[in-house]
Amino acid sequence: MIELPVYDKQGKKVDTLSIDEGMLGGDVRPALLKQAYVMFHANRRQGSARTKGRGSVEGSTKKLYRQKGTGNARVGARRTVLRKGGGVAFAKTKVKAEYRQDMPRKMRRLANRNALLAKLVDAEVKCVDDLGFDSPKTSAFRKMLEALGVDRTCLVAHGRDNRNAALSARNLEDVTTIRAEQLNAFELLNHRYLVVDRKSLEAFLDGSVWNDAQAKAGQEAA
Repeated sequence: MIELPVYDKQGKKVDTLSIDEGMLGGDVRPALLKQAYVMFHANRRQGSARTKGRGSVEGSTKKLYRQKGTGNARVGARRTVLRKGGGVAFAKTKVKAEYRQDMPRKMRRLANRNALLAKLVDAEVKCVDDLGFDSPKTSAFRKMLEALGVDRTCLVAHGRDNRNAALSARNLEDVTTIRAEQLNAFELLNHRYLVVDRKSLEAFLDGSVWNDAQAKAGQEAA
């Protein structure tokens, strides 16, 4: 069992949360985490980078001036890769580059949980009893992070209804906000610390966070 301290907004320890490693994969699995990270990273690529070769650039193919007798160095057309406004050597001309990768759903979900386990083992999870704010206040959120000892990149996971916390944190440098049901291995591994409220963490651990998200999405659609 992992004993995770629970803090208030002033950084004082108010409780302890016991977490079973078995729920998160038992042991940290580097190979699984790497596979998931590469997949998430690859799926973010649009594959739409394009450049124009000398055959695609507008302009004449006529030689700029005669070969001899001008005193200048010999030159060719204005579309050559050596001139400003000319084409690009080895231009990217593919219609669509496909980088998408996939993982089985069970592996993907296990990787998300195992990334959380890696954070817990390294003591990089800061659990707060409540992330609620009466109004969006960036300075108040910054003071809370300082009290928690967060001095590097930080991922803030919050509930769907906790909008003020997201608004308070979004202007802070090196701080990223995400809803608890969207937590994934890529975002967890991309940040040093995870700051999460106790309710959202417990919902993530028992799986109810996805059921609640689906129910609320259905209500909004109706």
